[in-house]
Amino acid sequence: MSSLLEQLIDAFRVLPGVGQKTAQRMAYHVLERAREGGQRLSVALADAIEKIGHCTQCRDFSETEVCPVCASGSRERQTLCVVESPADRLAIEHATSYRGLYYVLQGRLSPLDGIGPRELGLDQLEARLAQGEVNELIIATNSTVEGEATAHYLAQLARRHGVRPSRLAQGLPLGGELEYVDRGTLSHAFGSRSEIRD
Repeated sequence: MSSLLEQLIDAFRVLPGVGQKTAQRMAYHVLERAREGGQRLSVALADAIEKIGHCTQCRDFSETEVCPVCASGSRERQTLCVVESPADRLAIEHATSYRGLYYVLQGRLSPLDGIGPRELGLDQLEARLAQGEVNELIIATNSTVEGEATAHYLAQLARRHGVRPSRLAQGLPLGGELEYVDRGTLSHAFGSRSEIRD
């Protein structure tokens, strides 16, 4: 195998979930059937790596110093939603009518992986909470062990600065049937049940 082909296969392996065989199939596909698409991919990837950084206010990906969401004058500045990743922010933006601001952790607390408060920019978040503009911190981390630990840490941080922490509701999916819901989700939903009001 030529060294350029080996390099191409190895380059595809940097993507999550792409092993040796998948990377090999991708490389062969680009070379056999999609050279034009491969050129576009190459240019778009080079441009993105060079020009996309992080917003100085929310840490989301941005081509400008302050992203369009943070720069918008129509967003509610007293509400801040903390998410683990830019994909989580995008999901909330598309699925809800939330009009506040965001803070993107770019991960979650994981001491075993060497990810602590500093790596998540929590010192920057704390400085923002200390300014007094935010009155509610919506914690939208995932329901994993690390996500829950991160949520607990964020709630304590918010309370220290007189900010009300809230957590996204968790439980049964809309349209889900009990017999198909996993035990952990069902247990959590049962334990967090609420009264039905008129």
